[in-house]
Amino acid sequence: MCGIWALFGSDECLSVQCLSAMKIAHRGPDAFRFENVNGFTNCCFGFHRLAVVDQLYGMQPIRVKKFPYLWLCYNGEIYNFKQLQKQFGFDYQTLVDGEVILHLYNRGGIEQTASMLDGVFAFILLDTANRKVFLARDTYGVRPLFKVLTDDGFLGVCSEAKGLINLKHSTSLCSKVEPFLPGHYEVLDLKPSGKVASVELVKFHICKDEPLHAACDTVEALPSAGFDLETVKSNIRILFENAVRKRLMAHRRIGCLLSGGLDSSLVAAVLLKLMKEMNISYPLQTFAIGMENSPDLLAARKVAAHIGSEHHEVVLNTEEGIQAIEEVIFSLETYDITTIRASIGMYLVSKYIRKKTDSVVIFSGEGSDELTQGYIYFHKAPSPEEAAEESERLLKELYLFDVLRADRTTAAHGLELRVPFLDHRFTSYYLSLPAELRIPKNGIEKYLLRLSFEDSNLLPKEILWRPKEAFSDGIASVKKSWFSILQDYIDQQVDDLLLEKAVEKYPFNPPKTKESYYYRQIFEKHYSGRSSWLPHYWMPRWVKATDPSARTLKHYKSATQE
Repeated sequence: MCGIWALFGSDECLSVQCLSAMKIAHRGPDAFRFENVNGFTNCCFGFHRLAVVDQLYGMQPIRVKKFPYLWLCYNGEIYNFKQLQKQFGFDYQTLVDGEVILHLYNRGGIEQTASMLDGVFAFILLDTANRKVFLARDTYGVRPLFKVLTDDGFLGVCSEAKGLINLKHSTSLCSKVEPFLPGHYEVLDLKPSGKVASVELVKFHICKDEPLHAACDTVEALPSAGFDLETVKSNIRILFENAVRKRLMAHRRIGCLLSGGLDSSLVAAVLLKLMKEMNISYPLQTFAIGMENSPDLLAARKVAAHIGSEHHEVVLNTEEGIQAIEEVIFSLETYDITTIRASIGMYLVSKYIRKKTDSVVIFSGEGSDELTQGYIYFHKAPSPEEAAEESERLLKELYLFDVLRADRTTAAHGLELRVPFLDHRFTSYYLSLPAELRIPKNGIEKYLLRLSFEDSNLLPKEILWRPKEAFSDGIASVKKSWFSILQDYIDQQVDDLLLEKAVEKYPFNPPKTKESYYYRQIFEKHYSGRSSWLPHYWMPRWVKATDPSARTLKHYKSATQE
């Protein structure tokens, strides 16, 4: 996990522009480099490093003797770099996993490069010999990337938008900073002036399709095909375990977030099992946050005792949570209601991990709800086919919501996130299953995933079959949810008259509650006029919901009242 930043064709003094690169210093607390491009005095790279792999030679931009005309700045982890080396006979100069990007590009161009990378990534690749700039981002946008491109060809690229919004440029004061789309690469021509022109933007991977790199995965082919239930359950276990195993690549200590829900518990249980098999010398640290005696804390405690992790509990007090709201919104760069609610706990537990432990690489359960139809509103899906379509829509939008939350809250404290549920092989296989197999059954969401691990003894039965909790609600006490505590506080902060005039002040995505108005005010304070970064609020479908919290849904109420 690092922070990348680059400018091409800057009209302003680079030493002034460089101050913008410091806005993402939290992403890489170990080292910083700022480097001009030979022959292009108005082009430069900035890099903040969190040293996780090859601590000696991992500084960027990466340049190797074999390709002196290539410059690479990337953020991410490429899990199959050794398999690709073996398959194609690449001669690596460093131990850095990202070096494979240079070799793949030299061998087959940008399309093959992006398609063959098994991992999470956002990168800027400069080819001075052919005068090209390439940008690319992984399938689900697990690693963030933003860009700004002016009409006269000035390009700015950064891991977070905050590193671009204050850039100076002669022709425009408020250029449009926008997220780079996941699963895409862009080709730009580099002119002698250092300015660029976009040539094409290409989608290189659709989440349903088996990735091109599957041919050189550690699990090359599944032992059995077909959709009979036993085969499917076995394949799910094999691919999920493989997803966790490949993410063990690290020279820093590994930890795991543990809410006590199904997703994080499965990740923690499989992770600990594999760490033992690989004889990793230190115990796995697991981390839970919640208010005193909250459902998440109690369930996480049970899981930690079952798997035998070194468990840490962070008790959230209301005042601390409320005080964190503004810094959380600044980190997130969004005003989405449910994202902010869920981020407060994750931000504070990440802060604890950074200050009190030496765990740096943090596993988490993001992506499972979208992939395995874990949200409670999936019970209301009109048909299995519509549920499958909704699952794909949610996966495509992860970079706006859950993946954004998970990246920013951990990166704000210099931690690196790993999300095995979003493994390309695992997700493409799960999405290839018949729609009927994937829907909730017997009133239980994620039924197939739970069933697949029922006989594994990885988790206590009551955890394996624990109903879904929204993260922002699971950290609260049963009597009063975190979202209602927030609303009680915010009710005193926002006047009724302000809310009445919200549509006039904020015509795009107007706030409809005092809570959303409060968040929007803070967002506009830091990112004025950038409301288009969020195309729409996250809301459940097929139900008449006015609030994203699961606690407002009838299914949830009936489940908790039984």
